[in-house]
Amino acid sequence: MPDSQVLMPVLCVPHGGGPLPILGEPSNDDIAAFLKRIGASLPKPKAVLVVSAHWETDVPTVLSVATPALLFDYYGFPAEAYEFTYPVTGAQALAEEVRSLLTTEFGECEVDTQRGLDHGVFVPLMLMYPEADVPVVQISMLTSLDPKDHIRMGLCLQRLRAEGVLILGSGMSFHNMRDMMSGAANKHSAALAREFDHWLVDTMTSNDIGPEKREALLVDWERAPAARFSHPREEHLLPLYVCAGAAGLHAGNLTFHEPVFGRQVSGYIWRG
Repeated sequence: MPDSQVLMPVLCVPHGGGPLPILGEPSNDDIAAFLKRIGASLPKPKAVLVVSAHWETDVPTVLSVATPALLFDYYGFPAEAYEFTYPVTGAQALAEEVRSLLTTEFGECEVDTQRGLDHGVFVPLMLMYPEADVPVVQISMLTSLDPKDHIRMGLCLQRLRAEGVLILGSGMSFHNMRDMMSGAANKHSAALAREFDHWLVDTMTSNDIGPEKREALLVDWERAPAARFSHPREEHLLPLYVCAGAAGLHAGNLTFHEPVFGRQVSGYIWRG
């Protein structure tokens, strides 16, 4: 893949509740509108490399499939939620480059030629690139959920930005589903969510925090206000860590900041 003179952005987005953004569910309208808007606003990438909250493996793994299927990894939704199509192509040369980079950093990287794209991938991409005209490669998160390792993963992938690759993290900055389902009227829970969001926004966007300090704060995230309330399990937070690494741990910009199910949710972009 030839080099480009301009670095592609790094983007971390909320993907909402299952397929709700592409089903037109009002609770996810802000996310759907944002994903449509941000896709149209970005330079057209040559490919997109996605890390989703919904794929974990023991060692780094890259999906290398010429025409990936969709993995409907949710339940309890209307029949139409299991009938979506998104005829996107893979990018096997990019997948091989990613495998090489991750192997160099971690000592090993597996290749998966069978798995489909989970909803953390196809939901945002169907809204960002509805023509399915941008090739897609997915990488896994690690079952260890180690913050440092996910930052390392992003750091070793930085060079792809100069090759026209959009690095996309897909998760949720707040992911306490039991609490979200308790309703927007729970003012105490909403206040706790805002406390964590304030810490996260400041950590990710402050120009007064350098890369080393930012990494230390992210690694020690459980000390943040309402951290474990906001993330009983951190798989939806860690795609942001891969993105932060891919952006060299520099300050990003807030690109989404709206309540979802009554809880404050944020998204981030790095353009430089």
